[in-house]
Amino acid sequence: MFNSLIKGSIILAMLFGVALTAAFIYAYEEISLDADKLINYKPETSSIVYDRYGEKLAYVFKDQHRLYARYDEIPGFLVEGLVAMEDTQFFEHNGVNPDAILRAIVKDIQAGAFVEGGSTLTQQLIKNKILSNEKKLARKIKEAILALKIERELSKEDIIERYLNEISYGNNYFGVKTAANGYFHKELNELTLKEAAILVGLPNAPSFYNPLKHYKRALDRANNVLYRMKSIGWITQSDYLKAVKESPEIYRTSLTQNIAPGIVDEVLRRFKGKLGDIRTGGYEIYTTVDMKQQAIAKEAVDFAYKKALAKYKEKAETSTLNTAFVAVESKTGDILAMVGGADYKKSAYNRVTQSKRQPGSAFKPFIYQTALDMGYNPASPLTDLARTFQYYQNGEPKIWAPKNYERDFKGFVPFREALVHSRNLATINLVADLGVSTIRKRLAFLDVPHIPRDMSIALGNLGLSPLKMAQIFSVFANEGHMIEPRLVSKIISKEGAVIYETRPKEIEDFTTPEQAYLMTDVLMDVVKRGTGRNARVEGIELAGKTGTTNNNIDAWFCGYSPTIETIVWFGRDDNRRIGRGATGGALAAPAFSFYYKKLLALYPETKRTFDIPEGVYRGEYHGKSELYTQNSPLPDSHKRTVRNYDEYEQLLEEEMEIREDIDLYEDGEIGYAPTINIDEDPVSEEEIVEEDDPLHPKRKVPLTPVSNDSGTLF
Repeated sequence: MFNSLIKGSIILAMLFGVALTAAFIYAYEEISLDADKLINYKPETSSIVYDRYGEKLAYVFKDQHRLYARYDEIPGFLVEGLVAMEDTQFFEHNGVNPDAILRAIVKDIQAGAFVEGGSTLTQQLIKNKILSNEKKLARKIKEAILALKIERELSKEDIIERYLNEISYGNNYFGVKTAANGYFHKELNELTLKEAAILVGLPNAPSFYNPLKHYKRALDRANNVLYRMKSIGWITQSDYLKAVKESPEIYRTSLTQNIAPGIVDEVLRRFKGKLGDIRTGGYEIYTTVDMKQQAIAKEAVDFAYKKALAKYKEKAETSTLNTAFVAVESKTGDILAMVGGADYKKSAYNRVTQSKRQPGSAFKPFIYQTALDMGYNPASPLTDLARTFQYYQNGEPKIWAPKNYERDFKGFVPFREALVHSRNLATINLVADLGVSTIRKRLAFLDVPHIPRDMSIALGNLGLSPLKMAQIFSVFANEGHMIEPRLVSKIISKEGAVIYETRPKEIEDFTTPEQAYLMTDVLMDVVKRGTGRNARVEGIELAGKTGTTNNNIDAWFCGYSPTIETIVWFGRDDNRRIGRGATGGALAAPAFSFYYKKLLALYPETKRTFDIPEGVYRGEYHGKSELYTQNSPLPDSHKRTVRNYDEYEQLLEEEMEIREDIDLYEDGEIGYAPTINIDEDPVSEEEIVEEDDPLHPKRKVPLTPVSNDSGTLF
């Protein structure tokens, strides 16, 4: 019996020992896991978006707006003020201050409750990051153990750095660098002694001492900080008196404000999921945007949009009419300005990058460039006669009888005049002569998506975004060299490493500089005396092409100066008809013109004339002066020389199977098809039937921003 009791006691003692050991291990592991949150400190850090010149566009963040500051960025007097007020013996103790604890115990006993904690800065950091604010003995013991462990793992400077980055300073500013930027619009090294004292005084009670709401109270608290620093000899009497008299300016900054919301949204959209959470990664994102040009682009859009609303007697609040504008530096592909819609507050949908619309006649230059590269010349005569085509839809034969806006045909028209005045029949006949397959192969070289397999390619019957139009139009603006537009030039991590640098996609030698210049010269005539006359600007050479789709659903102007390419689009978000006279020349060209007028005033040194490449010559044909190159000689009055396309096919990696369901009526009957017309609407208002066009399918447009939590301090 006695032996059994002894054995039982031993077993119980062993079990108790095991349980005690397990409890200790569990507690130690739990404390180690908690300590790791500070030892391997990785706080949510806001990312900053800049323009090309380093101007801040926005801070983007998730739950906490925090700009991280390294210890060597923090002014010495700010650290001294913090230590003076919160933990004078910080650099002497090991995380726990016995003297402070004893004083706190005495006061707590006298009060009969927890009224003073006696916490060191290390313990305060632990309380803010890991534990609750509850004043319980168990929590205080755990806090003390954690403080001892963290002090063994981290230097005093590391602890100060974490403290000043973790703490809240009110107004959703987390970290001292964030507060300095927000309240004073200053970097830490620019702070005065008084401004630093205001920041030191805030964490104790951020709402109570908020300088935006309680300015005098914040100054009084700052003066207490200064007095404490003077009394222990950390600042001089003269420094104290000077600082006490100072009344710093405080800025009221809205974190939801954003000086370029469309740009910031597009950045977030492009990098979503590619760099982790960009809102918490502390990245510095440098865009290619010039905010001065962004401002004049917005002015240009507002000017043309108000003009369009007045034309159709519509109000901005209820109108479905919208617009898009993008300006790109021709040589680099840098997006200098981008306006995704008429009113960001009304709709954050970015029509520059997200919408795909038919370019209409704005697409014709690609057909004409193909012809030039195959031996045509700007003086070459084109057939401007009506032709009727048969095609098949769901196995049923259909008739297509396109026509010119003018409802006439001239028989023969020079290549230059056909494009300058956007003659549909001449273009369609040119496509018939070149072959749809030839044009499709050339366009495939530019990565043009969804290229039509029939004659509708002549009238721009495909969906492209304004940004994609800017990309492919660069072959004219950039001397035959296509370059993909880029919005972000580089991204720097919070550690200071360049982790992303763009290298835009380029396609060299789509055509030669001299062949591209022939097109530029023709497109300059479009602006001088053709459908793009509303795009003219005195004092600078401009080239471009209007585009208007069937029933005036889309209106474009795609053009360029010697250095900058600009695409403007107008249309309705519901894809319905804009209205009578809604051509690219009437709606889009005025925005283009407005932008370049402002650009010349903003940057007077802007290059104003196009360079003429070597190999471009001027001659005379039928009594008129005309340009020519070796590849595009002046036409012979008896025989036109057209180069075979075979020499271009080697540029393509693979052949594409093309089926053309195009047949000319045997009897040569001439007809008119009211559904095909891209430069003006010949149909009366009464004849228009408002219905969903399969080429312009209706879609819902998101009305809310991608990033509601994007913010800026400037």
